[in-house]
Amino acid sequence: MEESSRSEGSQSKEGHIIEVKEEMEGEEGDQGSHQLVSKMKQKMEDVSKLVFIFRIPRSENDKEYTPSKVSIGPIHHKATKTLEIEDHKWKYTASLLNRKPNLEATIDACVKALKESEHRIRKCYGEQFNNIKSNDFVEIILVDCCFIIELFLKFSIKGLRRRNDTIFTTPGSLYELRSDMILLENQIPLFVLLQIFHIVPIPPQCTMSFNQLASRFFRNMVPGDLQYLHEKFNQEGYHFLDLIRRCIIPARVLPNKTSCTTSDPKGLESATRLQKAGIRFKRGWTYSLLDVTFHHRGVLTIPQLEIKECTEELLRNLIALETHLADTQQTTSYAFLMHCLVKSKKDVELLGERRVLSYEEGKEDDVVAMFQKLGEKVTAKDSYYLRLLEQVHEYHTKNLHSKWGKLMSGCAKKTTLSFVVFVVAILLLVLTFVGVFFSVLSFFLHRS
Repeated sequence: MEESSRSEGSQSKEGHIIEVKEEMEGEEGDQGSHQLVSKMKQKMEDVSKLVFIFRIPRSENDKEYTPSKVSIGPIHHKATKTLEIEDHKWKYTASLLNRKPNLEATIDACVKALKESEHRIRKCYGEQFNNIKSNDFVEIILVDCCFIIELFLKFSIKGLRRRNDTIFTTPGSLYELRSDMILLENQIPLFVLLQIFHIVPIPPQCTMSFNQLASRFFRNMVPGDLQYLHEKFNQEGYHFLDLIRRCIIPARVLPNKTSCTTSDPKGLESATRLQKAGIRFKRGWTYSLLDVTFHHRGVLTIPQLEIKECTEELLRNLIALETHLADTQQTTSYAFLMHCLVKSKKDVELLGERRVLSYEEGKEDDVVAMFQKLGEKVTAKDSYYLRLLEQVHEYHTKNLHSKWGKLMSGCAKKTTLSFVVFVVAILLLVLTFVGVFFSVLSFFLHRS
């Protein structure tokens, strides 16, 4: 009996040990498969990575790409000028996450989501920030995401604002925030913002998507039709600056075929010079700012650009973004086109009269300086408007030849007519002289 009970006990222990081993092997297998999935995921992210947030090369004194009020993302985190608003970021984060009773659960869900995406997020930047530890990196991204989401919510829903909120009560504060949030170096990947937006508690008053909230916030910064902007902001993009870029690029594709044989195609003459050559300027009414066309009758149609304080900053950052994108560089091409057309105050005034440019009176010289600075390092090679530039150049040349031919023809006619008049005058003079001679001769003959 004792032996049988012992054997049964030993068998049960062995069975239990086997079960434990199987469970451990199962757990190890799960961990192994999880590690494999994670490894394959990172490998695919490494291979297909596209850097679309990076530092722009510039001189030490060049501050045009650096945020002055708020830093977004890791590049300018804890910059001296933006430290004032860091407390505001945490207040907005608390305001957003506390809309659900279980704060810790919400933070945990956000942290887990960002931890899973951390490798992908880092790959979106031109540098890996190896000096920033994983937890610190996730905290930076989470706080900035929450700040942006809450800012958009408060902007669209006035009932969510507090009376002492300096962002909404200080004149010019919102404008400064927007200006900083369109800088290329001051971006967070859009997919991260969307990911956090779907985790955090959104107030019931909000019935808009994240992209709709963003389009409302940025609508005064973007040139073009507001309704078109609203529709375009619902498309996918890399970040806010890229969404704005997608709002202003034309939907149609210009023909790339060109008969240009030189490696360095020519640009255009200035607006006033082109006008003297018979080319007329007309305001375009298309939705896209960059939808410039040339009619064979000599009409260059350009949509109106309303020049604001942020216009140069926006165009400059869009040009910088396009240097790293495989897409056609439409904004860069537009900068080159306007660089050619606007050379002097008279060019600005002409395009202002034609309603191609809208600007503050007395700021003509500033407009000239802006376009000259934007296009100084841009060439016509591989331009989106390459064929258009060539068409204008051909029309300009033909028109000049036509005018020169008419001028020469007119001169020839005038020369022929002058010669005939001269000959007739000489003949009349000779005849008059002969008549006088014979009259005098007859007078003396009769006297003798």
